[in-house]
Amino acid sequence: MKNQILELEKKYWDGMKNHDFQTVKSLTYFPCLVAGKNGVLNVDEASYKKMFESGKDKQIEVEDISNVESQMINERTAIIAYLITLEYDGTSMSCACTSTWVKQNDSWLCAMHTESDLEKQTA
Repeated sequence: MKNQILELEKKYWDGMKNHDFQTVKSLTYFPCLVAGKNGVLNVDEASYKKMFESGKDKQIEVEDISNVESQMINERTAIIAYLITLEYDGTSMSCACTSTWVKQNDSWLCAMHTESDLEKQTA
């Protein structure tokens, strides 16, 4: 199951990279919760589409996903946490991410996603 949820995360990131709203929408449970440096949001589909489209001119490239931990809570709920390094519109970023996936009508959907920027490590 760990690999299946990780593959769904990668598919989601690929959808973001390719500005493919249909893919991202098909992987999202609405309304979804999103938490990050801009706060906490409860996002319906229409609001999500506006947010998604506001980033259409931004380039995103996942460089690395590591330290993956996941758990099946029950047969219809899974959680995953990982570190990610990505390039966002020319800036390299490292974040700790978590997602909660729920199974609905035989499809896994992301109901909550968080991103926490990691502090730069000095040698």
